Amino acid sequence: MTKAWETFLSDLRAPLERDPAAEGVLDVVLSYPGFHAITAHRALHAMYRAGVPVLPRFLAHIVRFATGIEIHPGATIGEGFFIDHGMGVVIGATTIIGRDVTLYQGVTLGGTSLKGGKRHPTLLDNVVVGVGAAILGDILVGDNAQIGAGSVVVKDVPPGATVVGIPGRIVSKDGKPAAESSEPSSEPSSESSSRAQVQMPDPTATMIARLEARIRTLEERLRIAQASAETIATQSTEPDSLDAAAL
Repeated sequence: MTKAWETFLSDLRAPLERDPAAEGVLDVVLSYPGFHAITAHRALHAMYRAGVPVLPRFLAHIVRFATGIEIHPGATIGEGFFIDHGMGVVIGATTIIGRDVTLYQGVTLGGTSLKGGKRHPTLLDNVVVGVGAAILGDILVGDNAQIGAGSVVVKDVPPGATVVGIPGRIVSKDGKPAAESSEPSSEPSSESSSRAQVQMPDPTATMIARLEARIRTLEERLRIAQASAETIATQSTEPDSLDAAAL
């Protein structure tokens, strides 16, 4: 009971610490759908773990209508969890979320496999996920990572990284700009490769690579053309120089 109370207080403090618009405890308790959703989820998750049939899912369905936030009762969520605004947030059944994680509206923590077992993401401590982002599949998002608004993440994200884009690309790590934007975990470890992950094509990157190759080809042709023009110009001026010398 003490642990449940400490978790409740941690969830209550989260909006006060992370949302400047929060006007106090009463404001959070009465008007924050994210707090309502996580508080209800704590009870429903306990019922789900206890093997209560049907009822946890049914009550979670009611909570979804009341808050606009869909959290499957099977999701494991650490304390200090904060959903800001919250409308449209979806958290799948096998999702695991660490401590002090923040989600904004429209975030999806979804699956990519129709098979049973772990098929939703794992977010470690202090992760922040921006508006409308989707984290899909059994992937791992490391401590203190940040996912930019509208991103689609389908590969593991290392600790401290900032990921943006579709598909998600690392643009900074530990506050320092990445030397090159790259896909998260472009060389997956043996552990991550054992988990189902999506291979999402990146048409923008492909088009940029083609344009770069085309530019290199055109620059080489221009260099050859300029060299040929200089050679012709030099040859055309040589007779005039000889005639001038003869005079």
